[in-house]
Amino acid sequence: MAERRKIINDPVYGFITIDHPLVFKVISHPYYQRLRRIQQMAFAHLVYPGAVHSRLHHSLGAYHLMCNALQELKSKGVAITPEEELSAKIAILLHDIGHGPFSHALEHTLIEGVHHESISLQIMQLLNKENEGALDMAIQIFNNTYEKPFLHQLVSGQLDVDRMDYLTRDSFFTGVSEGVIGYDRIIKMLTVKDGELMVEEKGIFSIEKFLVARRLMYWQVYLHKTVLGAEKMLVNSIRRAKYLLQSGTNLPIPSPVLELFLNQQTPLPLEGDRLDAFCQLDDYDLMAAVKIWSHHPDKVLSTLCRMLINRKLLKVKLQAEPMEPASVAAIRQNLLQQTGFSEAELDYFVFSGETSNTTYDPREERIRILFKNGTVRDISEVDNALIQHNLSRPIKKYYFCYLDPGSAT
Repeated sequence: MAERRKIINDPVYGFITIDHPLVFKVISHPYYQRLRRIQQMAFAHLVYPGAVHSRLHHSLGAYHLMCNALQELKSKGVAITPEEELSAKIAILLHDIGHGPFSHALEHTLIEGVHHESISLQIMQLLNKENEGALDMAIQIFNNTYEKPFLHQLVSGQLDVDRMDYLTRDSFFTGVSEGVIGYDRIIKMLTVKDGELMVEEKGIFSIEKFLVARRLMYWQVYLHKTVLGAEKMLVNSIRRAKYLLQSGTNLPIPSPVLELFLNQQTPLPLEGDRLDAFCQLDDYDLMAAVKIWSHHPDKVLSTLCRMLINRKLLKVKLQAEPMEPASVAAIRQNLLQQTGFSEAELDYFVFSGETSNTTYDPREERIRILFKNGTVRDISEVDNALIQHNLSRPIKKYYFCYLDPGSAT
């Protein structure tokens, strides 16, 4: 391949360099370019108007941090071959390529029973075939089957460059300063021992700040009650659309690829033409459909879609305990009288559930601290560590979403 060198001006990090023809070829592929049309934070822009960055922005940012991390490790004498370096960069570029429209919000609604990680792997395998096996090592790193575990840990772990970028980038575009982390210092503190990724002792406080920032961002941004409510409304719109199609109701669908998945009644393998169709599906397909459906004769579908378009969202309560059944019954009875919806139809507008977040889960890939004397300890075992006391316990909250009758008009 002829050498190609490109620079991309990123608002978060400055210039990002693309300096290998295979990396350039991957980025130029239509499947990768689709990430431009998938928002990184789904409906977070309804609360934080600046949060309109795409999955492509995040992917390039994570690639940039991977470049920095690999360079830092090499400067400390860690053996990384040029092929390993290239493969780790490609693995992080493609780590989210399997996300569908609105990312996590619709992950199990449009395509049932398939996680975005498995779709990412399928797409990587397809690109590998197109490039005659050039992505073999990248796939091994992605799957954690390569002989150097620290390369996978940089792609996927509790201290990976994926998390470092999305916290940095999401806090930048939302303006939520609580999410700011010292990603540059964390990268400077990375090291490898016995093939495992570790953090030097003097980086402990930077890691604790990283974990606290992640916790704050989850409750303040990712699991914000308004964002949560909007995502559930989109899910219910798709559920209603599928129900109408299965009952024989005429439903205009502006996109052939969206029509394919909406008409699917039983889970089917995502392969061949269906995988290619998935790789053409993006936020634009969904929002075009929502705009059209906002005028549909079906009152449930049109109300949900019109509310989303006009940001007249469901009311959401997020609290430590579930809503009292008597309060739920009273709200439902009031809405039955005011809206004209049936009991079954009201389920689209009044519902509850739970959500949780664990800042540091010791059962996952652990964050190991390498001390100057050569000993290694988990971050949760460090003396006086903040994580030891209260950040390793999951926090669960219950949400209750319900319709404000005035929003339905």
